[in-house]
Amino acid sequence: MYLSTTRASDIAGDTPAPKGPLRAVPGTVFVLGLVSLVTDVSAEMVTAVLPLYLMAGLGMSPLAFGALDGLHQGATAVLRLAGGRIADRTRRHKLVAGTGYALSAACKAALLLAATPWSVAAVLAADRTGKGLRTAPRDALISLSVLPGEQGRAFGVHRALDTAGALLGPLAAFGILWVAVDGYEAVFTVSCCVAVLGVVLLALFVREAAPPPAPPLASVSAPTRARPPLPPVRILLRLPGLRRLCLTAALLGLFTVGDAFLYLLLQRRLDLSAAFFPLLPVGTAAVFLLAALPVGRLADRVGRSRVFLGGHVLLLGACLLLLGPVPAAGGALLVVGVLAMLGLFYAATDGVLMAAAGPLLPAGLRTTGLAVLQTAQALARFAGSLMFGSAWTLWGPGAALGLAAAGLLLSLAVVAVFGGARAERAS
Repeated sequence: MYLSTTRASDIAGDTPAPKGPLRAVPGTVFVLGLVSLVTDVSAEMVTAVLPLYLMAGLGMSPLAFGALDGLHQGATAVLRLAGGRIADRTRRHKLVAGTGYALSAACKAALLLAATPWSVAAVLAADRTGKGLRTAPRDALISLSVLPGEQGRAFGVHRALDTAGALLGPLAAFGILWVAVDGYEAVFTVSCCVAVLGVVLLALFVREAAPPPAPPLASVSAPTRARPPLPPVRILLRLPGLRRLCLTAALLGLFTVGDAFLYLLLQRRLDLSAAFFPLLPVGTAAVFLLAALPVGRLADRVGRSRVFLGGHVLLLGACLLLLGPVPAAGGALLVVGVLAMLGLFYAATDGVLMAAAGPLLPAGLRTTGLAVLQTAQALARFAGSLMFGSAWTLWGPGAALGLAAAGLLLSLAVVAVFGGARAERAS
């Protein structure tokens, strides 16, 4: 399972690979996708109602929400590195990922006890701790299960299943709120039960092959016998391809507007009812679900870094749509345009970035390398959310979105000029 040259059919373990459109995907990838689907149903039920719950219900300011959104995006970034190192050192990717999933499930129950904005923030920080621990080991399991030339397809399938959960979660929240007005406690209760199901699926059906001996670090850094081996993170950052990917992801992440802010802007522009607010993520998730696999296959053919940059161009387009006037045809056209571009943005960036990094990394340090990349992006998005929330508070939502769009455009220009599109060697 840890040898990238092994055939996918051999490394999938005893779990049979699905047939049909997913026939080339190992069983490990498919089952992890199901785990992510269930977990995302739970997570997105909460995420879909949080912006209105905190800002309209509990009176949180845009600046405070920006800090919370940044926390949600990247405050636990260091734990991604911790999870990556633990998984690589112990060769227990499933155990580390499962611990993260279990912690997040426990946090869904804790939301029932949180009654103030900052107690909710503390619970969300713990939830992000679980996500930080599990993300890199899970992505390493996927990356190590397929050949280098099939990385985009594998991550596309996983992200498609993951996004099916993101599609169903807001719908479940909408249904609960439709039946029980202000029924946030009911949303949190159902979310907790679904999260527990995800942990059970992981424990019972995800199989991990016997760990191979750790590869010598000399094969990566080629140190002399007179020198002690370098720390793994420093070794990985000496890989030019990974270093360029980290810089590109961090620069673009600094001006990536969180989808929660975009949904709030849509709701304000069109004066949408609070009951319909949870449906906005559904549109994004539907586009992501339909596009994840085709975009992943496209990335395998034309270059993953090019597709990654193209995704940020689509995000810029969504920002410009929100900055422009409401179309004469009505608000529906604005909603469709923004949600479609946002869904395509995620399809072109989420799994594609991991697929671009996977072939650059040695098998024995794959989890740590992915965690380094995820940490760089998460920290940048954390800073970006703080900046966006501050600009909204000081100058209003329109000015904040205009500054973010200008920063994203400038970042894309910088990456293009300095060859960010060539960051991937194994496309």
